[in-house]
Amino acid sequence: MLLPYFQDTLLEAGLDEAGRGCLAGPVYAAAVILPRSFQHPLLNDSKQLTEKERYELRPVIEEAAIAWAVASLEPVVIDEINILRAAFRGMHDAVAQLAVVPELLLVDGNRFSPYAFIPHQCIVQGDALYASIAAASVLAKTYRDDHMKRLHHDFPHYNWASNKGYATKDHQQALNQHGPCLHHRRSFRLDYQPTPAPSAEASAKAAPSAEASAQPDLSALV
Repeated sequence: MLLPYFQDTLLEAGLDEAGRGCLAGPVYAAAVILPRSFQHPLLNDSKQLTEKERYELRPVIEEAAIAWAVASLEPVVIDEINILRAAFRGMHDAVAQLAVVPELLLVDGNRFSPYAFIPHQCIVQGDALYASIAAASVLAKTYRDDHMKRLHHDFPHYNWASNKGYATKDHQQALNQHGPCLHHRRSFRLDYQPTPAPSAEASAKAAPSAEASAQPDLSALV
């Protein structure tokens, strides 16, 4: 059973991000304030849930939450300020969008950039311990997955509908064949080997000679 709060006298918001380790696409962050009484048998760290369970939970969380918000930062920003700062900024942006101001931020992980006027508590593996952080992990993950599925329509060869921009074998193979696009994080080590174009000599050997091409088809005269 996940814990409902860290301090019982403060209004707490759970914070988490999704997509920090991806080669492509934005990083997403979410902030969620849950009622202390909220419980759901499926709620857990989003990485421990199936895709179906995550999408089943999302509307339940959104309906039950006192307040929730999701924010994202595109690869160009990630490349400019680095992924860690981008994840922190995304969490800050999500907190700023909350309709209710929390009194304490519960942050998944061991590092955070302090928010202007709200204290925070970093909790390692917090998404497996506290309900509000787990809820934030579900929202961040599902909204980012939706975004990557939309990008897949324009860039189907990267198979983002399935790999969501992570460094999977099929994603690496697509990078080797097509190279990166505007949605890839250039500050990341993409480790792709472009497929070499055929040499002029190889192309000449593969192409039929002009003399052979010019020979008429005499089969109809036999």
